[in-house]
Amino acid sequence: MPVSHFTTLISWPARLAPVLLVALTACAGDETLSAYGAAGKTWRLSQIDGAPFSAAATLEFPAPGKIAGQAPCNAYRAESTAPYPWFDTTGLSSTRKVCPELLEETRFLEALQTMGEAEVTGDVLILRNGSGREMLFRADG
Repeated sequence: MPVSHFTTLISWPARLAPVLLVALTACAGDETLSAYGAAGKTWRLSQIDGAPFSAAATLEFPAPGKIAGQAPCNAYRAESTAPYPWFDTTGLSSTRKVCPELLEETRFLEALQTMGEAEVTGDVLILRNGSGREMLFRADG
């Protein structure tokens, strides 16, 4: 093998290394739902399992891997670090006020914790799970 071909074979990995580094750095960004159209909006719950949800409940994505919102009675927050289109909630916590809509709040928070998949299409956010449950949210604005 001529020396020039040998040099070419040795040097191609060195030339490829910066390209791979840029690609890996791009993949290290936010892969959660907030990076795929959910951030910067307040999502209002309109349905659970196809039935209208009459109480007020919201969902927001204030930072990568974080969710927060207002349930019918209390503010809540949790972590959600699954890559899109997956959805999870861990470490859910809320304030502890009592109000007439406490049963609706329990229904909302329990459903939210069972969701495992998300879909964002414009101003519609759908959360669903493998058991056929579904939550439909619409963005304000």
